[in-house]
Amino acid sequence: MRNATSRILAGTLAGSLLVAASASAQSDRSDWPESFTVGTASQGGTYFVYGSGWANLIADELGLSGGGEVTGGPTQNMALVHSGDVALGLTTMGPAAEALAGESPLAPGVPMDNVCALFPMYETPFSITALEGSGIESISDIPEGARIGFGPAASTSDTYFPAMLETLGVEFDRRNGGWSDLGGQLQDGLIDVIAFAAGIPIPAVSQLEVQTDVNIIEFTEEEQAKVLEEFPVSEFQIPASTYETLEEDARAVSMWNFTIAGCDLPEDFVYEVTKLSLENNDRMRDVHRSAATSIPENIKYNKVLPFHPGAVRWYEENGYEIPDDLKL
Repeated sequence: MRNATSRILAGTLAGSLLVAASASAQSDRSDWPESFTVGTASQGGTYFVYGSGWANLIADELGLSGGGEVTGGPTQNMALVHSGDVALGLTTMGPAAEALAGESPLAPGVPMDNVCALFPMYETPFSITALEGSGIESISDIPEGARIGFGPAASTSDTYFPAMLETLGVEFDRRNGGWSDLGGQLQDGLIDVIAFAAGIPIPAVSQLEVQTDVNIIEFTEEEQAKVLEEFPVSEFQIPASTYETLEEDARAVSMWNFTIAGCDLPEDFVYEVTKLSLENNDRMRDVHRSAATSIPENIKYNKVLPFHPGAVRWYEENGYEIPDDLKL
């Protein structure tokens, strides 16, 4: 009888503790945002697909109202997160470094220091697409004065790709627009080339190659070496399996992307967002297959932004070390 009574008392105590813990968890949400927005980029690009899907995952699992928002991409997302106009966003390390140093083209002289990193997304390859009928099969084939679409104004592509092509001796007429819109312009003959900087597969390119014949143009070894010397990028190979058009891997360069959050967001909220994102990589890959590299081992590729304290807590609980100079 004594043992049975002890078990009943222990069960009652455990139940009380669970109720208390649940109540505590609910009270911890008192400073959480009631809703949130993720700054993405233009429709037709990987940022929009990845960011909107990620927002839906967070909203569904954490019981919040949230979604993705079309923006101008990484540079604008830094500004929107810094100002608090959006809670979360996606950015690339090049624009992030410029914004943190007060060198953003959107706000020169204003250090955007209210932006913290959460977790790595994927590498953004810089790649070039032209219609097969254009006769453009290499960067050196791009004719003087070619109309080149570089994506939304102030995006990663628009910030870096024109300078890269100028370094390689290409003279062009610069055009901007969303990736889907530029894909339509390429197909209609309104532009000659699209210079993409986006996670692969790029939805606009996948759609193009279903509708028409395209050339996906790689860098030569010499062109790649020259760009690596001049810009904050790394070597990259676009796998042949990425597109139907490719018969073998294509040489390119790339830049890493990270999710970001306002540094003043509640620590518990960001901890739960980070935990959900990094402990469910299968569901992240369902959002976009580029999320295969959205894993904690790749935090080493952020050497620019401080990590949010909520993210730091998750990393340290799971055995990942964050350098002191990347902590607030």
